[in-house]
Amino acid sequence: MTKTILCAIDINRPQPERKVLEWAAKLADMENAQLDVVTVVPDYGSAVVGAFFSADHTAKAKKHAHDLLEKYVGEVVGSERNVKVRHIVGVGTAYHEILSLAEKDGADLIVLGAHRPDLKDYLLGPNAARVVRHSTSSVFVVR
Repeated sequence: MTKTILCAIDINRPQPERKVLEWAAKLADMENAQLDVVTVVPDYGSAVVGAFFSADHTAKAKKHAHDLLEKYVGEVVGSERNVKVRHIVGVGTAYHEILSLAEKDGADLIVLGAHRPDLKDYLLGPNAARVVRHSTSSVFVVR
């Protein structure tokens, strides 16, 4: 039995991610599971790019992403269902944050989208492939 479903979406790609969120909501409804939706923003405070941004830029980006996430999830799953969803914004690398959160959250299932791979993805591995490869939870990939 699935108790918690973690749905990872890129809030900057609302149209393609809609299908991912719809699947996650459908699976959560079928299992009567908690739905957690996560998006990840880059760490603007890292040594390489930190000098180009103000000290509070990451906090502002995280707050903005959280607001967008709440609004977007409400549009896709409806306002009544949105109240029960946990909206989470991670900071860092997408696959690392998804895997860490799934472990901390005790997620039984991770739902995420995957784009058609390019040649560089075969060499480096996209976020979805890394999550599938390293996750201890089951992973549902939406194309």
